[in-house]
Amino acid sequence: MNFVVDRAIEILERTPPALSELLGGLPDAWTRGTEGPDTFSPFDVVGHLIDGEETDWIPRARIILAQGENLRFEPYDRFQHKQRNVGRSPASLLKEFADLRKKNLKLLRSWKLTPKQLALPGEHPSLGPVTLAQLLAAWVVHDLGHIAQVARVLAKQYSDQVGPWTPFLPVLTDHLTPRS
Repeated sequence: MNFVVDRAIEILERTPPALSELLGGLPDAWTRGTEGPDTFSPFDVVGHLIDGEETDWIPRARIILAQGENLRFEPYDRFQHKQRNVGRSPASLLKEFADLRKKNLKLLRSWKLTPKQLALPGEHPSLGPVTLAQLLAAWVVHDLGHIAQVARVLAKQYSDQVGPWTPFLPVLTDHLTPRS
């Protein structure tokens, strides 16, 4: 599938309600479970997505669209949510994420990006040259990856309970090395 902004928005606008439906009202035993040390819980994933709304996707798109002297993106701290969200509830994170995403998608729509703009370059601090289209496509795939991660982490809370079915449950076996 070729990248089209409207197709990207179709996924991006569904992420907050999907996570709210999946995680809303669940106890900490579900939302704070992990795959092991130094991995994200579903709570952490939502915090990480909030950070992305504030400091990654739209700010980097603005750098590209401005085409100023410096096209290099600021490095992104994937773990800043850990400090920021101490003492917060999953419900507060889900609401904040939904509000930020709604605002960012409204802005993205307002840009009415042209093919020429989507081809504009930026510079990722470790990946090098990227286009606006690649950045926005990565935003979609990033969301989907974290939705899959949330489902995987939730499933793994019962990995010792499923008995002989483990080989038939790829959500438990396809990602044996945990990572955030």
